[in-house]
Amino acid sequence: MNTVAAAPWGRQLRRGWDRLSIYLPVVLMGLLALGSYWLLRATPEPELTSIERPPQHEPDYFMRGFAVRSFAPDGGLRSEVKGTEARHYPDTDSTEIDQARIRTQPPGSTLTTARADRVTSNADQTEYVLRGNAVVVREAAGANRPRLEFNGEHLRVLTGERRVTSEQPVVLLRGRDQIRANTLDFREATGVALLQGRVQATLQARP
Repeated sequence: MNTVAAAPWGRQLRRGWDRLSIYLPVVLMGLLALGSYWLLRATPEPELTSIERPPQHEPDYFMRGFAVRSFAPDGGLRSEVKGTEARHYPDTDSTEIDQARIRTQPPGSTLTTARADRVTSNADQTEYVLRGNAVVVREAAGANRPRLEFNGEHLRVLTGERRVTSEQPVVLLRGRDQIRANTLDFREATGVALLQGRVQATLQARP
C-alpha cells in the first residue's frame, strides 16, 4: 500500500519541480538585481574631481629669531633685516615680519634704518610697509642734510625710489625741528618732504 501511495506523490513532486525550474531563472535574476541595488547603495559615492583653487593667503614657511643680510659687490653691507618671526605668503610672494629691524643703504644713498611692530616686504625687498610704532631714520649726510626721523603708525618705504610715504598722521623730526602732518611724501633724491593736512611745525632758532 505504501508503494502505490508513493507513486502519485512522486509525480506531483516532479511536476512541482518542473514548474519551479521554469521560474527559477526569473527568481535568480530578481535576486541578482536586488543584490546589485544593495551594493550600489552601500558603495560610497566617488569624490568629485577637485577644482583647482587659487593660492590661499596662508604662509608656506616660517623663520624665527632670524637675521638676513645682503652685500654689495665690494663686500659692503647693503641691507639687513631682523625680526622675531617672519612668514612668507606664496599668493602675494610677500614676507610679513614681527618686531622688525631694518638697515638699508642702496648705492648712492644715505644709511636708512627702520623698525615697527610689523613689517611687510615684497619679493625683491624694494618696498616695506611698516605698521605699529613705525620709525624710519635717515642718517645725516653733511651740514646741509641733517638727520631725518619719521614716526607714525603706518609708513611705507620704497628703497628703489629712496622715498618714504604715509597716508596717516606722521611726525617728522629734522635735526632739532619737529613737524606734524596728516600725510607725508618724502623723496631723498630732491630732499623735499610734501606734508599735507593739518600741519604743525616747531622750528628751533638757528645761530
